[in-house]
Formats: sequence, structure tokens, C-alpha cells
Amino acid sequence: MLNAGSNWFMRVTRRAKNLHLDSKTSIPLKPELKTLPIFQYPISRENDRRVYVWGLAEHGALGEPRALKKNRISYLSKPKRLSFAEQHRVTDIACGYGFTAYAVHSSDKNIVYGSGINTDSQLGYNLDEKFLNMIFIPKPITLPLQNASTKIIGLAAGRAHLLILTTEGLFTLGNNAYGQCGRPIILNENYEKSTAVHHIPDIKGNKIVAVTAGQDHSVLLTETGGVYTFGWGADGQTGLAHYQNEHRPSLVKGDLAGQRIVKVACAADCVLALSDKGKVYGWGNSEYNQLPIREDNYQVNIATELYTQELGYITDIAAGGCFCMVLNNDGNVFVWGYGILGLGPQVQKVLKPTMIPPTLFGNNVYNRNVKITNIYCGINQLAALTNTGDLYMWGCNRFGSLGLGHVKDQFFPLKVAVGAQVRKVACGVDHTVTLCKPFI
Repeated sequence: MLNAGSNWFMRVTRRAKNLHLDSKTSIPLKPELKTLPIFQYPISRENDRRVYVWGLAEHGALGEPRALKKNRISYLSKPKRLSFAEQHRVTDIACGYGFTAYAVHSSDKNIVYGSGINTDSQLGYNLDEKFLNMIFIPKPITLPLQNASTKIIGLAAGRAHLLILTTEGLFTLGNNAYGQCGRPIILNENYEKSTAVHHIPDIKGNKIVAVTAGQDHSVLLTETGGVYTFGWGADGQTGLAHYQNEHRPSLVKGDLAGQRIVKVACAADCVLALSDKGKVYGWGNSEYNQLPIREDNYQVNIATELYTQELGYITDIAAGGCFCMVLNNDGNVFVWGYGILGLGPQVQKVLKPTMIPPTLFGNNVYNRNVKITNIYCGINQLAALTNTGDLYMWGCNRFGSLGLGHVKDQFFPLKVAVGAQVRKVACGVDHTVTLCKPFI
């Protein structure tokens, strides 16, 4: 038995010795291998951005005509990296009804681009080019800028109008049938091939710092925390204590008097405002109890403080078509109103703010530090961002606008597979655009 074991060990040792290759018997590298290029991929810079898009694309809102032509489809149900953003440094985004605007960092006056529906010249009209009702590849939007160094501060898009806030002031384009562009209403005005670009330098000497757009009205926020509105007012969405249309930017009073507002949110005809003290105010349409106040009114035409004190200090707000959402400083998300709210298929209407369980956003025993930092609403979809850059969406999934790879409605928050850290979300009626930072 011992001899057999010794013989086996000797055979293994002899085989290993034969396999050993010293420097004299080593096989030289092929000459052509020495000339192969070595690739070193750079780490992204802090200000590097990527843009991912999904949803209805047949009108050009996604700015990706090649994918549609190649695959012969009218929508994208999963996030797709926007090629335009690889050649341009995109700094901000906004989605309207079938169109998208992109702010870019540029050394010339082409600082904002647009793609999608342009029937009302909401994406501008370049006299040197043929007018297009639909723009499939992002094109520059011509603005009457004075300086080549002018920068974009913010963008907002409504049903058929666009707000572009710059360091030179606010520029408005598109449909002005209700005064939503801040200029006098012209009866039967033709907006096709319109070159009208209205300029609002400031509000009574106060600098405009943020803009928001509803369907057919606009909201401005000044550096002093004042809120000014103009446009369609039939539901009280201008908050001016009447239901008429108003083309002049007018100060919203009511319960906002004496308050410093830091953010305004609106996607349709219900408006929310957030103060520096974490309090929430609202006005506009309340047919589905979007505005929890003492009076049971379908339209509220004056800014009114909402009963959200029991929710804690509010840090973010969002208002959809018939629902609202707020975020407190603990990272908890509360929803109310009517629709797919994220509380399951059996819950369609909620009269008071109700918390969505944090576990649905990835907070569990293994990830206790995950929390929501920002929230967003479209007309029918809702979105939330975590401190790790993950995006969760739920709601109506028309044309795959939730980016989940299908078109079924989503009744609970579900993570969207975006190939980067999401920094901002813009929700259109049936498409979504995200501004992201590379993982590495």
C-alpha cells in the first residue's frame, strides 16, 4: 500500500517538473501583441451629466428618432440614453405636452434646445429654417439675448407654452390664449410660425429665481419669497381671489402674506407652495380633495394653508392632475387625492395625507440609511428620488412613461433601471426625462 502511494507521488512530481517552464523555455509573446493599444477609461467629473428618456416618442419628445425608425415603435418603455446629451452639456430639463426643453452650457447664445410638438411655436421659430410642427432632433430655441455669457437658471413647460428663466430675466414662448406667457391676450392669435418671445426682466425690481408651469398658467418665485401668477384662472389656479384670466404677473396673497416661499409645484390646475418654515399652502382645483382645508370647495381661488402640521417639517412638494404629494425631513412620503397613489390597487381615493411605507423605497433592515430626498409629479405619474440616486415611479403607465419595461399601470413604487445616478426628473403627460450623473 505504501509502495503504491510512493509511486503515485513520484509520478505527480515528475509531471509537475516537466510542466515547469523557466526563463529559458518560456514562450515569447507574439510581436503583434506588443503593439496592442491600452485603453484607460477616465473617471467622470463632478459636473458630468447624462440624460435618459422614455415614454411616447412618435412626436419627437424623446429626441431619439433613430431608435424609433430602427425598431419601428412609437414609444420606449425603458430608459434610453439620449445621444444629444453626449455632445452637449445639459444642465436642466422640462417636459410639456409632447415636447421637451433642454438647457445646455454653451459659449454662444444657443443655451436652450427643444424637441417634440411645436404647433404653437412653444419651441420657437427660426426664420432661417423651415418651420416644423414636430421636431425630432433637439434644435436651438432662438432667444433675443443681449450677452453670449447668459446662463439658464430654470425651465418650465405647460400644455403649449414654455418658460425659460435666464440671468437676463424670463423669456416666454408659445400659446398665450389665456395670458400664460405674461403678455396681453390677442383674440384669435395664430401661434403657428410665431416669432413672439416675451421678456419679463424682473418683478417690480425683484429678481425671479424659479419658474413653474401648470397646464395653461404660470407661476414665478422671486428672491424675496414672493409668488406671482398669470394665465388661466377658471379653477382659481392663479390664486388671485377671482376666476378670471390674467396676463400680468400678479402677487398671490391670502395666507402667503408675510411668508417666504421657497418652492412652488404644479403640473395641472392645483398649486402647492412651500414656505421656509416647512408649511404647505395650496390653491386651484380641488375636485378630488387635493387641498385639505376646512371648506369643502371644488375650486379655491386664494392661497390657503393646508392641514399638514401633523406630518412634520415638510421639505418637498409635488402636485399632479388630481393628487398631491409631500415629503418631510424624515424622508417619509405622503400622498392624497384621487388616482393611482402608490397605496395598492384597492386604494383610489384618499381624503387626507397618507404615508407610503418606506420599505417600498428600499429602506429595510439591510439599508436603513436609504431615504427619499426629492419628489415629482406629472399629470398621472409620480416619482421619488433616494439619497443614493435611485428613482422610483408609480401611477398611470401610459406609453411606458414609468420606464419599467412594460405599459401596465404600477400601483406601488418600483425602482426604474436607469444606468446612472438620477439627479432630476421631468414628467410630461406621457413621457419622462431624467438628468443624471454617471456612476463612475
